[in-house]
Amino acid sequence: MTFSLKIAKQITAILFLTMGFTAPLQAQEIAVLKYKGGGDWYANPTSLPNLITFCNRNINTRIDPKPQTVEPDSPDIYQYAFIHMTGHGNVFFNENDIDNLRNYLLSGGFLHIDDNYGMEPYLVKELKKVFPNKDLIELPKTHPIFSSPYKFPEGLPKIHEHDGKRPQAFGIFEKNRLILLFTYESDLGNGWEDEEVHSDPFEVREKALKMGANIIKYVFEN
Repeated sequence: MTFSLKIAKQITAILFLTMGFTAPLQAQEIAVLKYKGGGDWYANPTSLPNLITFCNRNINTRIDPKPQTVEPDSPDIYQYAFIHMTGHGNVFFNENDIDNLRNYLLSGGFLHIDDNYGMEPYLVKELKKVFPNKDLIELPKTHPIFSSPYKFPEGLPKIHEHDGKRPQAFGIFEKNRLILLFTYESDLGNGWEDEEVHSDPFEVREKALKMGANIIKYVFEN
């Protein structure tokens, strides 16, 4: 990384921390994380557009209908209150990625990682690079993310079976603030996709979209 780029990132991070995420909902944009390692970061291309449409229609957000793409080492990451990450395979964060992601999350950003199936072993290892002193903690069913605006009394819903394991939502916290959410054995992103992609019934897709709306609302209001 060049010296000038380091300075630019530091200035952006300072401004981000100073201003916080105080923009109104209509000013919000969300992005997909384009990570390294060969995993298919681009999986589920219709997921976020469909989730955005659902949120704009049902929970009064005004999110840009076209999600952006951002790399973990880019200073542009600070433009987004919510970043989504998904895929099936390998994940790798280099030193620049680690530093930038850590600063972004500690400054008020939020990362939602949805395991599309097979990402978990690689991801856990890389997250330890970002936060060596923090662990992924399973969220209880009573966490606010499961109650507003839609009620999920049993916690994270099961959308696709895969290995038949129970769905789990894990978080990383900073001073009691949830800064990272990892949804595992649920595959929300598949449920957000166009109906013809997986032929999921309406009830399944609606459940996934409602849980996604809960995540978006939680991020924008906390």
